[in-house]
Amino acid sequence: MSTSFLHPCLRRMLGDRGGNFGIMTAIVLPVLFGAAGMAIQVGDLLLSKQQLQEAADSAALATATALANGTIQTSQAEAFARNFVAGQMANYLQSGIDIKSTTGVDVRTTTSGKSTSYQVTVSPDYDIAVNPLMQTVGFTTQNISTSSTTTSGNSQTQGSVSMFLVLDRSGSMGEDTATVNASDPTEEYNYDCSEKDRYGNVTKKKTCTDTRPHYYTKIEALKLAVGTLTGELDAVDPEKEYVRTGAVSYNIEMQKAKALDWGTAHVTKYVNKLTATDGTDSGEAFKTAYNKLADAAEDKAHVDKTGQVPTKYIVFMTDGDNNYTSADTETKTWCDKARDAKMQVYTIAFMAPARGQALLSYCATAPGNYFPAGDMTALLKAFKEIGMKASNQVTRLTN
Repeated sequence: MSTSFLHPCLRRMLGDRGGNFGIMTAIVLPVLFGAAGMAIQVGDLLLSKQQLQEAADSAALATATALANGTIQTSQAEAFARNFVAGQMANYLQSGIDIKSTTGVDVRTTTSGKSTSYQVTVSPDYDIAVNPLMQTVGFTTQNISTSSTTTSGNSQTQGSVSMFLVLDRSGSMGEDTATVNASDPTEEYNYDCSEKDRYGNVTKKKTCTDTRPHYYTKIEALKLAVGTLTGELDAVDPEKEYVRTGAVSYNIEMQKAKALDWGTAHVTKYVNKLTATDGTDSGEAFKTAYNKLADAAEDKAHVDKTGQVPTKYIVFMTDGDNNYTSADTETKTWCDKARDAKMQVYTIAFMAPARGQALLSYCATAPGNYFPAGDMTALLKAFKEIGMKASNQVTRLTN
């Protein structure tokens, strides 16, 4: 074959672009799949990161509070924090992930004068399996990690505080939150598993037992939240010389109040006995809190002991609407009186509907004093923050 024939053939073959689309598709398609997988995965990773951050925040807060309250010792703090993270994440983790073993916990104790502070850092992480589209470009897992630190403070300069809690214990407070109980994560329940014929008629009545996640109820969450507040006060006033607290609970009517007294132990005992029943009417309870704080005898109790007139606080919490709009009106009247008397009113709307939120927003003495707590984590943070602000008055925090 002559070279004059070969040269034009080679030129035509090298210049032919007819198969380029197929070749380029084969090369680019995996990259496109990977990019699509990445776009989907990023949303999942951000959500998982948020869930893990909330779990770390709650675990650090709960652990520091338990240490301050003496509920646990420092030797128990690591296990407590890990269990709390596992409980918070129980509904979100893929099967087979042991987050307890991958959660780091660091506890540091500082003593200053008569007070002890605890710095708790909780650092959980875990690997999440990626979607099949990302697997086409070589990824198998992505690591999710975060960290949260809670520190309790102390100082030397003291100031006086009187605080009254006004707490909702209506029937809706017995409902579940979305947070799994860290110390008791599952519970047994019974259900109807009767045998039926093809027409749906019961032929053999049976009751079966199974297990399901055990969630904190709202009132259990409230008890833990109050503990975060009292823990802050106890940490800065261990000798019970500057802080007086009282409490009153309400459903459709006011329950007997716990009188103002030094320290927080009597309030903790009162709150821990609360049960959830009946409807909601906050008017009389808020009135009682105001009158107890406004009584001249309260100022005298502090002056006789410390020579100081106390800063006065009302902490008002509900998870619902009052049964009667007249109760809203009455509550607002006493909120106005508290504002006029220069009392600091903090309010927490715990998973509350619009009308309940509006009432508590109105009663707060400043926008920053109102906390719309949509879940248990937010409730714990709200009471913790209120406790810290009151502690600032007691301690003039310097650390």
